[in-house]
Amino acid sequence: MNIHAFDFFSPQRLVYGPGRISRLPELAASFGKNLILVTGKSSFLNSGEWESLEKGFAHKGIRVQLVSIPGEPSPEDIDPIAQRFDHGGIDLVVAVGGGSVVDGGKAVSAMAGRPGSVIDYLESVGTRSHSGRKLPFIAVPTTSGTGSEATKNAVISRQGIKGFKKSLRHNNFIPDIALVDPGLTLTCPAPVTAACGMDALTQLLEAYVSVQASPMTDALCISGLEGFGKALEIAVETDPKNLAARTRLSYGAYLSGLALANAGLGTVHGFASVIGGMSMMSHGNVCGTLLAETTKATIDALQAEFPAHPALEKYAHAARLLNFPNPGCNSLIDGLFEWTQRFGMPKLSWEGISEDDIPSIAQAAGQKNNPAELSPECLGRILTSRL
Repeated sequence: MNIHAFDFFSPQRLVYGPGRISRLPELAASFGKNLILVTGKSSFLNSGEWESLEKGFAHKGIRVQLVSIPGEPSPEDIDPIAQRFDHGGIDLVVAVGGGSVVDGGKAVSAMAGRPGSVIDYLESVGTRSHSGRKLPFIAVPTTSGTGSEATKNAVISRQGIKGFKKSLRHNNFIPDIALVDPGLTLTCPAPVTAACGMDALTQLLEAYVSVQASPMTDALCISGLEGFGKALEIAVETDPKNLAARTRLSYGAYLSGLALANAGLGTVHGFASVIGGMSMMSHGNVCGTLLAETTKATIDALQAEFPAHPALEKYAHAARLLNFPNPGCNSLIDGLFEWTQRFGMPKLSWEGISEDDIPSIAQAAGQKNNPAELSPECLGRILTSRL
């Protein structure tokens, strides 16, 4: 095996396993006595976990200032929080929530005390370069999806005609600590579990076949994919309180974040970046609804033009890792289509995407790490099939 040169980025520390949320006050205290706690709308603050944490913070003498990011973070969410704490005196940012909350906390960590708006520092939107200086940051995911607890970017979006979905990115933005407690995901409803699971699955598959993949990221993707499919079926359909299945999903989602941070992603996420700026469709649902069609188109293109391409062997291996009934690329495609239907992945038109939008989405969608370059016409057919 030839091993080419590569860099690898990851959190300084992973604290993983059921019940590990109880260690958050202790971990936070190692950074100081004043923290910003970023949460979602209300579910975590209404949980028994928050009551216990609040007592733990008080016991450690930690002053907690609560802020909420109820949806996918926008500049209108991040800028006021960053300006509110511009005076300093904060030792740490902690985000407890889904991928959007973790992205929001990551952005707050990066922008507190920073001049200007977060828009100024976004890729392909802003004109300023971020130095990488930030407040220490602990990420605590409560869903198994984006893997943001392991990545160096925070996705910031604004919906509308001039909408965008772009990253605030720097190698230093990787969380200082990722605290992954699968027990926090037990209350996720089936639609959220399905969307998040399909997002993590997309990340594992796209990073696995990425043109920037390395033996390190391959190992992560293989480990994440193994058993992921069975765990997702259990958590969505048969036993949502199954901690073993939830633990497997949390593990896979974390590894998907590590893999994407180091190998990049492909065409599904290229679509998601554009669609996320045009509609209110969640990132996980965009990935989930387009994964099967995009994978099929990529495999078809490779088989037609590069039948010995190593990505084809990886796709076939993924089918085995996901416990699909037969080996090979066709089994992977069939299995992904079955999950798309069984898990109720929504059609694009349900969130306002129309046939008139197809050409502009196809033109703007990035696919720089995809193993096959798909034509705009092919991208359009993928989108039309899920309209």
